Amino acid sequence: MLLLLKLTLTPLLIGGASLAARRWGPAVAGWIVALPLTSGPVLFFVALDHGPQFASGAAVGTMLGLGAIVAYGLGFAAASSRGPAVALVVATGCYVAAGLALQFAAGWPLVLLAALVTLAILATLRVLPASTNGPSTARHPAWDMPARVVVGTVLVVGLTTVAPLLGPTVSGIVTTFPVYVSVLSVFAFLHGGRPAAIGTLRGALIGLPGTVAFYLPIHYLIVRAGIAPAFALSLAITAVIGAMALPRARGIGSTPEVLDVEMV
Repeated sequence: MLLLLKLTLTPLLIGGASLAARRWGPAVAGWIVALPLTSGPVLFFVALDHGPQFASGAAVGTMLGLGAIVAYGLGFAAASSRGPAVALVVATGCYVAAGLALQFAAGWPLVLLAALVTLAILATLRVLPASTNGPSTARHPAWDMPARVVVGTVLVVGLTTVAPLLGPTVSGIVTTFPVYVSVLSVFAFLHGGRPAAIGTLRGALIGLPGTVAFYLPIHYLIVRAGIAPAFALSLAITAVIGAMALPRARGIGSTPEVLDVEMV
């Protein structure tokens, strides 16, 4: 069932976000893939298979993974002047390093972790280089969409297959790796240059607080209230926060850089 979900949801999400980028710009695509459309269902099936207690612990790991996504965005932006391949490698290294470093905070209250991650997101949005957002005018070759779907699906299936073997905390960190953001950022870079790739990252970070909020009810309520009520509340909260963030993602354009972090 979970494999079928991944094989169905991943192509739909990658394809839908890619079409959204062509229609409304890379920032909106980033906003879409920042929603817990993969990690949320994965955690739901984890709760069914391994119980609410395991899912509660996995929510902590996921929150640490969301913090590592911030490091990913900074790494990509810092190395983006060297091209998409270098930016992706550096960003991945930053994610792994941050994920390992943040494990020391696994015992902290989740609400504190959520507050710190949200502050890190807001700070990162202020230091990202200038970005663009708008419908794509580039001509896309026939292989473009199939390549996005195949790359994204292989990464999602691989990561989520390995994750359950690593325990709840590490599992949460592994399954939070920004696969969709990686795929969309690289392809945005290839078609629209560095500003379009940064636009994807900026849109993802704008949408990320909704995902941060998603895991709070799951962690605090799933054991006491049950799986369905906890996930229902999480979905409602995320929908409200996501709707509030969407206008900001759509409004991204060429703005002055607060600080260009070309550190690599």
